[in-house]
Amino acid sequence: MKSLLEQIDSPIALRSLKEEDLAKLSDQVREFTIDSVAKTGGHLGASLGVVELTVALHYVFETPEDTLIWDVGHQSYPHKILTGRREQMHTIRQHGGLSGFTKRSESNYDPFGAGHSSTSISAALGFAIANRNMDEKRWSIAVIGDGALSAGMAFEALNNAGSFDSNTRLLVILNDNEMSISPNVGALSAYLSRIMSGPVYTRFKDGTGKMLGKISMPLLDAARKAEEHMKGMLIPGTLFEEMGFEYFGPIDGHDFSQLLPTLRNVKHLEGPILLHVVTKKGKGFPPAEANPCTYHGVSPFDRQTGVLPANGKKASYTSVFSETLIELAQNNNKIMAITAAMPEGTGLNAFQKRFPDRFFDVGIAEQHAVTFAAGLACKGHIPVVAIYSTFFQRAFDQAAHDVVLQGLPVVFALDRAGLVGADGATHAGVLDLTFLRSLPGLVIMAPSDENELRHMLATAVALGRPVAIRYPRGNALDLPLQPPTRLPLGQGRTLKEGNQVSLVGVGYPVNQALLAAEILEKEGISVGVYDMRFIKPLDERLLRTAAEAAPVLLTLEENTLCGGFGSATLEFFARDGLLDAGLTIRNLGIPDRNIPHGSQSQQRADLGLDSTGLAQTVRTLLKASP
Repeated sequence: MKSLLEQIDSPIALRSLKEEDLAKLSDQVREFTIDSVAKTGGHLGASLGVVELTVALHYVFETPEDTLIWDVGHQSYPHKILTGRREQMHTIRQHGGLSGFTKRSESNYDPFGAGHSSTSISAALGFAIANRNMDEKRWSIAVIGDGALSAGMAFEALNNAGSFDSNTRLLVILNDNEMSISPNVGALSAYLSRIMSGPVYTRFKDGTGKMLGKISMPLLDAARKAEEHMKGMLIPGTLFEEMGFEYFGPIDGHDFSQLLPTLRNVKHLEGPILLHVVTKKGKGFPPAEANPCTYHGVSPFDRQTGVLPANGKKASYTSVFSETLIELAQNNNKIMAITAAMPEGTGLNAFQKRFPDRFFDVGIAEQHAVTFAAGLACKGHIPVVAIYSTFFQRAFDQAAHDVVLQGLPVVFALDRAGLVGADGATHAGVLDLTFLRSLPGLVIMAPSDENELRHMLATAVALGRPVAIRYPRGNALDLPLQPPTRLPLGQGRTLKEGNQVSLVGVGYPVNQALLAAEILEKEGISVGVYDMRFIKPLDERLLRTAAEAAPVLLTLEENTLCGGFGSATLEFFARDGLLDAGLTIRNLGIPDRNIPHGSQSQQRADLGLDSTGLAQTVRTLLKASP
């Protein structure tokens, strides 16, 4: 006999169930999610926390006609399971399989693609206004976590949405689990935490099951009396109601006796409405409940024990960055570390433990992180802002206007630069060289191994000017570590000489070039390999050397070819007259399209950026050369 879950191939089938069956279905969805992620890896904790909420939303609302938008989308696994993709879950984040996030091309139940946080309210408002203007009586629903609500974009959307009249059917669900990836920081998080620990919520939690309405709140003088801080009843909805929303909650996001009637009541109102739902990240899987950060995103693991695989012996570029920054900070008390809600992901949690007064997690607020760093730099500090390359895109204006224009000594440490594998196009760091090259006076570096990363970090903190260092996701080369030493500005290095082909690269592809050179030399092809190190300023002397050494030259990068390192090289060659000397040049990098998810090795192989692909490109070019 089929289980309840096996009978559900769409929300239409879900809505045919009896209410008393929903808890059982949720248990099966949760177990299926754990089983699936144990085999494939993926985002676990966030998905487990929204199982009942997902079931309730599809049960009460008429999806997909009522649009359901998941912020970030990393918590959408139960949503995928219930919307006809259950049998494909074994392919999630795999080459050619389901995306780990919501994706419009994947299902009509994914009305808006996501990957970066805090976009859901803006998008949902767009849907809601379009519905209103088309006279469609449909709801637009955004589910946003309390961590994502710390971003400025979310507040911009709330502020705008609250200005529309009550016939706008917009429902914002605040999924409050006191976590984003790492524990939340900031005043808003503290505010929500006070609500959860206060007497109003305690009374609700003890079984009244009543929805909190509007109550009065005395002004608090928390600094003067801790006692008043304790007794402050704190209206949870004050902030949101002042922005024009009708506020309801908080309610238990795992209790159908509260979820269903509340959602039904909301459905008969008109928006904008904010519903505050309290959930637990990792719900139903003890290892994930105990360690929500660790089980946010996981590799395949042992389903029975929950034990995650060991990371292996090789250090990652992230850990090398972290250790080096600590080493440098021990001798320089001006060094500060800043991250945007990613202390573990960027490796700065180790810095935080060593220098708690010099570490700052600003929440999901990349723009603020950069301008905050600019302020620190104005007072003589050396801020190191560690952000994933893909998320740094959000802070371009602040980098341009507040840091580079003023020539401030801020160091941008761009983790996960280049291809990132299973997270796919939303997380790929393949644009930074292009947009950063446009900033006058910014120094840009890319290490080809862990020692180069150490040297570049030492260089960056000593330069006294804006610097960006971009380094890849994954393991380093396992080289013996050298003391971090300042590099000569704008000077690359010759790794290998050759007179038939010159491979000139930055970052990770340099190592693949060395491997390709080994392959080709066995075939009698002489290959030179040059590590440029600096994208800006370029080592023009080394470029001339590479161009004069061989008649064929390839530039290598893990960045879009539109405006990246290869473009910089061509600009120099055109200016220097080398293009008129019969030199054959090819730029290899990321083509002008989005690269689908898969393993990093698969992505590189597909693009010809691994050693095998590079060797084949060289053979083809030499055959075509006169």
